[in-house]
Amino acid sequence: MSLRRKLPLLLRWSVLRTGIGIRNFNRTGQIGDGREAAAADYVEAHARRGDIDDVLARLDEYAYAKSFLVNIGDEKGRLLDAAVRRAAPRVAMELGTYCGYGALRIARAAPAARVLSVELAQSNAEVARRIWTHAGVDDRITCVVGTIGDGGHTLDVLRDDHQLASGTLDLLFIDHDKNAYLADLRSIVERGWLHAGSIVVADNVGFPGSPRYRAYMREQQGKDWQTVEHRTHMEYQTLVPDLVLESEYRG
Repeated sequence: MSLRRKLPLLLRWSVLRTGIGIRNFNRTGQIGDGREAAAADYVEAHARRGDIDDVLARLDEYAYAKSFLVNIGDEKGRLLDAAVRRAAPRVAMELGTYCGYGALRIARAAPAARVLSVELAQSNAEVARRIWTHAGVDDRITCVVGTIGDGGHTLDVLRDDHQLASGTLDLLFIDHDKNAYLADLRSIVERGWLHAGSIVVADNVGFPGSPRYRAYMREQQGKDWQTVEHRTHMEYQTLVPDLVLESEYRG
């Protein structure tokens, strides 16, 4: 029997603890019980070094059997994989590194891509870098500590230190503060970094939800954006529905 089927995940203490720690998460980027660093410990102890598939499998295993993680997870991760393959990016960016899981999936699906991952919390950046190093992809993924909504500082760092310029961004994965999805996307569009055909994938649009982002994409359908809504589930369980939006920029 798979780990997914052993126990309804919403009954597990790690998920309840996540709910209790969500205020801390919104402030610090971590739940507050050390599970993120423990996930890196678990990967280093159990995953084959240099094997990106095994590292992702061990992160999923940890999230099912040990402590719930708020990364995109295995079910929705397959939607991200497919979008990455369609985009075939040379340069990809992620908003919300957490433990580095999403960036790992992007790096696996696009072996030639350079991946930039923007993360508010230095502690999460350190966890992610440990995991990327163990997977052998730390030369292809860079974590930039900051936030798009800081008045332009992080955007300037991405431009000046990481060579983001007009039309260079092929894929954007959004999985951070749900209230910032739309504002941060607009900031990136205003910089001109997307091009016609760039793909933007947004997780958790259904739960916890980003209603303004969803409403914007619906209003822009057939104009600046062409969007597909993927009906799926919240990470690591099958009881709570979720939406992943995949949007192609039409310029």
